[in-house]
Amino acid sequence: MIYLDYSSTTPVLPEVLDSFNKVSKDYFANPNSLHSLGEKSKNLMNGATKQISELLKISEDEVIYTSGSTESNNMAIIGLALAVGKKGSHIVTSKMEHESIYEICSYLEENGFVIDYVNNDDNGVIDFEDLKKKVIDKTILVTISAVNSEVGIRQPLKTIKQVINKENPRCVFHSDMTQAIGKVPVNLADVDMASFDSQKIYGVKGVGMLYKSNKVRIKPLFYGSKKDIRPGTPPLPLIASFSKALRISLTDLDKKSEKVKKYNDKIAEVKEKVEDILDPEAEVTKADVVVLTAITNIVFNEEIADSILAMKDAKNEDDEKKAADAFQSATINEAMKLLDVVAYVPSDMASGILGVLDSFMTSSGK
Repeated sequence: MIYLDYSSTTPVLPEVLDSFNKVSKDYFANPNSLHSLGEKSKNLMNGATKQISELLKISEDEVIYTSGSTESNNMAIIGLALAVGKKGSHIVTSKMEHESIYEICSYLEENGFVIDYVNNDDNGVIDFEDLKKKVIDKTILVTISAVNSEVGIRQPLKTIKQVINKENPRCVFHSDMTQAIGKVPVNLADVDMASFDSQKIYGVKGVGMLYKSNKVRIKPLFYGSKKDIRPGTPPLPLIASFSKALRISLTDLDKKSEKVKKYNDKIAEVKEKVEDILDPEAEVTKADVVVLTAITNIVFNEEIADSILAMKDAKNEDDEKKAADAFQSATINEAMKLLDVVAYVPSDMASGILGVLDSFMTSSGK
């Protein structure tokens, strides 16, 4: 299998895994314990938090560790709703969010909150005029992701924040930055809260963080400690390895981005040569749209898509042969040219490229 689904999750870097294993072995004590081994663990955790805060240019007490972005989103949105909202309070989100955002909003809507969906323009960018209308006096929160995981649209968070502040200075702005961190520079001064996930930046699964500005008040979703917004024993091996993964992901970011852009440009060139097998209505190609180059969205036309799914769903050799026979055409040969390009993007630089092509390429003898 050629793995292309880096927007979903990434493999763990060997050095990050080494940190996880070393901390698991040498710093096993509870960082909340008062004995010497506990203090040793606490010092290491404080060091990891300090590094994260310096990398993101925030205060150490603005870092809240979670199990990943989905929990961070819950903590931010529901936590704020519980702290400052009431029935009838208003929340605004976009029509291009991760499923977790919609599930959270649905839950709050069932409990008396009013949810509005701001329009996006034809290219997926937030419609600022509509946002101005949507942000009203009762609006307590706007939540809009920094980068869409499927088509790579990058939202102008600074401008969005300016619109929000002008319409309602009390309104809090949260952004799910899961697909942005480690791929493009992020400025947390543009938001009040932000969600991150280790597994998207070649880190270990099971840890993420919520950035929460000290100016924002949220209520905990879990209870067990009077002083912590997220009670429980801190998962130190996860925290330390997340800190390392974040540092590595932000090192030489411009060079990495330029390298990815070259691969993206090459794929775009080949896509132009095989336009007859692609769905033109799904393409995002206008020059005035900021699209993350680490995410390439390839949408085949209905005929090709059906054939790919037939191979993907093949349950035995007979099914595979029938599906493969359907591919004997000049059009399919053109499709293979496109797949050749995608297949040779190095795995260490393929971050974000979406793929459902593994069965297709394997069955076709690639």
